[in-house]
Amino acid sequence: MNARLSFVVVAVSDDGGQTTDLQGVAPPLQCFILILSSVVCPPSSVFPMRRKVIISCAVTGSADTPGRNPAVPVTPEQIARSSIDAAKAGAAIVHIHVRNPQTTKPSMDTALYREVVERIRASGTDVLINLTTGPGARFSHDESDPTKPGPDSVLRSPEDRVRHVVELKPDICSLDMGSLNMGDRVFVNTPKHLQAMAAAITAAGVTPELEVFETGHLLLAKRFIENGFVKPPGMFQICLGISWGQPATPEAMTYMRNLLPPDAPWFAFGISLHQFPMVAQTVLLGGHPRVGLEDNIYLEKGKMAPSNAALVEKAAKIIEVLGDHVATPNDARMILGLA
Repeated sequence: MNARLSFVVVAVSDDGGQTTDLQGVAPPLQCFILILSSVVCPPSSVFPMRRKVIISCAVTGSADTPGRNPAVPVTPEQIARSSIDAAKAGAAIVHIHVRNPQTTKPSMDTALYREVVERIRASGTDVLINLTTGPGARFSHDESDPTKPGPDSVLRSPEDRVRHVVELKPDICSLDMGSLNMGDRVFVNTPKHLQAMAAAITAAGVTPELEVFETGHLLLAKRFIENGFVKPPGMFQICLGISWGQPATPEAMTYMRNLLPPDAPWFAFGISLHQFPMVAQTVLLGGHPRVGLEDNIYLEKGKMAPSNAALVEKAAKIIEVLGDHVATPNDARMILGLA
């Protein structure tokens, strides 16, 4: 038995044999935790440290979800308020996209990003702001001429994709480390464009979050670190369950975790019904979980999430049941080297 597993067992079963309160945790996770607690392990004094685990909240995303769950924030005011509420619930990081307030569709308008960021900062809420750079890389073929992009394509220059980051200088921004068949479209991120984006992000003093959807992305990210395009050891986000990337399974997460550079802080998430099982798996493997309405609109089977804060609260409960602490924003800055 490794040290991490032993520590988890001690954390959920005290010396008196009473199991940690599992109220609010889904039955499959309760079952998993109770099985762990039945394993014979060394006393808690052998592994006294409780890890500080960062919760990241992906607030709105770009998928067509507002029509499916009215809790998905759309306007800058709604996105900022939802971010603030998520922070109060325990999120140390908020990951932000913006949407056209009239159509709810994804937007790249710097003015919308500016309003969201200014509202969060003006509130005095202590939270790390993480802005996306994903938009501007969607491609689908024109049905009548496959040599041309179709009407749903949104392709922008590297400069356009990081313009809001350079101007607003958040703590963190995402950097998607490769191309991917995503549903019936292609998510296009060529190495040359990624180098240009990484250079602009670094010059702005912002930390890139290296999003990896499959192992080739992770290997390219490591090459970027080796070649000096990204400061070592890098900050990673393992993205699971997206069509057609790595599946949201313990095996896939473990494999990708094992390929990370030594000492690199890492996050992970699973989409939809995989969100909370992947929270538990991430914590057990030494990472930090991401939740939020970008990735999942349900609190549990058949029950829509009423807010991002509710998803964060559930993730915090899982972290505590597994014997760890929810990290504060200051903890997160220390862990990520941003202090």
